Formats: sequence, C-alpha cells, structure tokens
Amino acid sequence: FFLSLKLEDKTKGKPQKQICQVVLDHFEKQYTTELGDTWTSVRDVLTYPLCWQYAVLLNKFSQSPQLENTLRVEGYRPAFQGLLPYLPASLKCYIRRTPGRFPAQKHRAGRLKEYYLLNAASLLPVLALEVKDGEDVLDLCAAPGGKSVAMLQCAYPGQFHCNEYDDLRSRWLKQTIESFIPDPLINLIMVSKLDGRQIGDLKPELYDKVLVDAPCSNDRSWLFSSDIQQATLRLIQRKELSSLQFQLLRSAIKALRPGGSLVYSTCTLSKAENSDVINLILNTCSNVVPVDISEMAKAVSQEFAFLSGTQQHELLVLPEKGRAWGPMYVAKLKKM
Repeated sequence: FFLSLKLEDKTKGKPQKQICQVVLDHFEKQYTTELGDTWTSVRDVLTYPLCWQYAVLLNKFSQSPQLENTLRVEGYRPAFQGLLPYLPASLKCYIRRTPGRFPAQKHRAGRLKEYYLLNAASLLPVLALEVKDGEDVLDLCAAPGGKSVAMLQCAYPGQFHCNEYDDLRSRWLKQTIESFIPDPLINLIMVSKLDGRQIGDLKPELYDKVLVDAPCSNDRSWLFSSDIQQATLRLIQRKELSSLQFQLLRSAIKALRPGGSLVYSTCTLSKAENSDVINLILNTCSNVVPVDISEMAKAVSQEFAFLSGTQQHELLVLPEKGRAWGPMYVAKLKKM
C-alpha cells in the first residue's frame, strides 16, 4: 500500500523519489524465498522513507558543549547502553525512536564538523572490529568514510590506512576525513586508491585489524533508482558481486598479520553476498576461523532487530518500524 503514495517529505515539502518497480519485483522474488514472512515487514520499512531513522555520531575532535543537551531535548538518547564487549567511552552516538533526520552540517574548509549522520547499524562492524590504541588498521573499501571516522572515535591506531578504489568515492572519502579529523592526526592517515583485490599482495601481513565494508547491492538506495535502465543493469551485474566480495576478502586475509582479525560487512539482505561469501572463505582458506560476535548482538538487541538462525560469527540487522536500522550484515574472522 505504500507504493501508491507519492511520498511527501514533511520537513521539506518536496516529493520523495519514486520506488523502482523493477528492483522491487526482483527483491520481492528473492527475499520472499530467503526471509519468508519477515520480508513483508522489512519491505514496508525499506519502501517508506518517512519512517527511516538517522543516528547522530558525535565527533570527539570537535565537541560542542551544547550539542548533547540539544539532542536530549529533541528526544535523542545514547544508542549503546547494554554491556557490550567493546564500547570505548569516546564513541558517542545518539538515536531516537521517532523517524526523521537531525540537520546535516555542511563541509567548510578548515572547520571540523561536530557530528556525522548515519544508519546506526553501520556502527556494528566498528564495534565488532574492536580497534585498540596503537594497532595498525586497514579500511579496505572506506568511502564515504563514516566507519573510518567512527574507528577514530574509538582509538588512536598506529597506522590507519583508508583505501577506496573508485575515483569519485575516493574524493568523497578525503572530504569526510578532512571534515572530522584534526591536523596532527590526519597526518597519520594514509588514503589510497588501490584495487582492494591487490592490497594483500602489495602489503602482506601488515595489519592487526581489517574492515571489509564491501561494495554490495545497496537495498535501500537501489529501491529508489531513478534510471530504470541502470537499475536493470545493476540487477544483472548483481550476480557478479559475490565474486568481487570473495576476492576482496581473500586479499584482506593476506594483508592481516597472524592473530589479527577481520570484519566483513554489507548493507544488503542478500544471502549470496553475505553468509554465502563468508562460508566460501571459511571452506577455502584454512588459515582463518570464525569469531563469535553473539555477545555483541545480545547487548544491542534492544535497539536492533536481527534475523534469527544466523551463525555465532555473523548477524543481519533487519529494519523494522521504530528500529528502522539496517539492512546490515556483519561477520568476524580471525587469522591463525
């Protein structure tokens, strides 16, 4: 029933994008099979942007004394209140149950932003990675940069390598880092435009922690594709994504030091791009083992709805009304 609505954004009074029927039909077929009855409620959230929520990640490098008060007055509260295995005090994120977006801050050269707006589920890969001070960290597919910024809220890495192969997205990543990270620290960040599939060979066993936030079929944005031809092409090419994701993961494992850990994440519900890719890695790479992240999932189960029946080393956040976070798939591996 949401599809018949020409969505009006109440805050701005301008019509929202239209749902792309080609994509919806494709998802309908695939996700009904993979998610069963759960798909109906997930679809209702994904196709209705007026119920979407946005979290506010505070920037510890540019703190405004008033900001936390303002957020509380607006009905926001700290996002992570359970006993998490890893939750640095310096990572502050605010959420509220009601939909809507806190006003975004514009990029201004030489001025740091005070906060970053994001889907709260995208902090789960960061919490799963457990970055500690002094560790060497690689963010393999780093644009637009939200997870890199979040990792730097948590700890001061020894060296921090942010990589983004795509030219346009790489510029976006640089701008994000400039907007949130102060000068002395920015000099410790290396930003590169390497092919992620080759980094493992170029930089073998160099990192303690690697995040692979892989290119994926982004369910939220694909549903609102304005160009039907492009959407159709995306759906055809979708089958090839799991092969790319597998290659990126294999490269990330090579780049990890023995004893180091890796987190893989996507923002799709697709089993082919999520657990299938991880299972293939576990079956073909004898030097990695799964890491249990069920304690983290349990600690945040008030705020996030998860697909049941996943294995202990993985989780899938399902958007639902009042907790419209995700989709976000997270899996954790360790190199032996």
